[in-house]
Amino acid sequence: MRTRTLILVAVLTACSIAPAAAERLVVSLSNHRIAITSSFVGDDLVLFGTIEPDAGKTLTRRDYDLVVTVTGPNQTLKTRRKERVAGIWVNVDSREFLRVPSYLAILSNRPVETIASPDTSRRLQLGLDNYQLTQRVGADFADTVPDDPFRAAFVRLELQYGLYRQESTAVTFLTPTVFRAAVPIPSNVPTGNYNVDVKLFAGGALMTRTSTALEVIKAGFEQYVADAARDRGLLYGLVTAFMALFIGWFGSVVFRRD
Repeated sequence: MRTRTLILVAVLTACSIAPAAAERLVVSLSNHRIAITSSFVGDDLVLFGTIEPDAGKTLTRRDYDLVVTVTGPNQTLKTRRKERVAGIWVNVDSREFLRVPSYLAILSNRPVETIASPDTSRRLQLGLDNYQLTQRVGADFADTVPDDPFRAAFVRLELQYGLYRQESTAVTFLTPTVFRAAVPIPSNVPTGNYNVDVKLFAGGALMTRTSTALEVIKAGFEQYVADAARDRGLLYGLVTAFMALFIGWFGSVVFRRD
């Protein structure tokens, strides 16, 4: 009994003298809602933030690093591998990616590999190579190595579409404790709720983190059409079929050869 008491006292003493984090993040987006209309060509949001001390603390460090990770709604996608068979390109294999971000941006003030150790980067998913993209491999589910052909092809395609990106100069420190980050939103961005996770590092260690959110919605006529297709499917189908028949008839009249 006495031994247990001594152990408990030692643990409590260690906890009481352990240094507490002196930093906290305060962040805000320039816009928390993006409306997609027929003229939408993309947007650039700005994340502003400050590093502030906790109550009764003071900031003594000046060598901070920031990694901002923006993730869109999860979705399941499939990557296919084609081969030339008898002179024809056919799908010979495929890999399904389960509940991966439809949009993923990893933004930092310098390359992520120089901010934290490889173990820390893998644990905190810093960088595209370390971000978990779960695949269905036969009957198993796993995240493969970065140079896996299917994973590499999937990331390459998302980079080409502008839906995945990694930028090491997107975060700028205006002062040692005030920063801004440019968050690019492409024109083909999916609708839904987005999470913005901000991590603060110093000397390669995670000091604190915070998060905020934004929403991408359809607006105007596009939203009306989407709502009609979802809520009034039968009426939407009839109107669409009628419009197709009318356009076909009108085209035949206009371009009829007498």
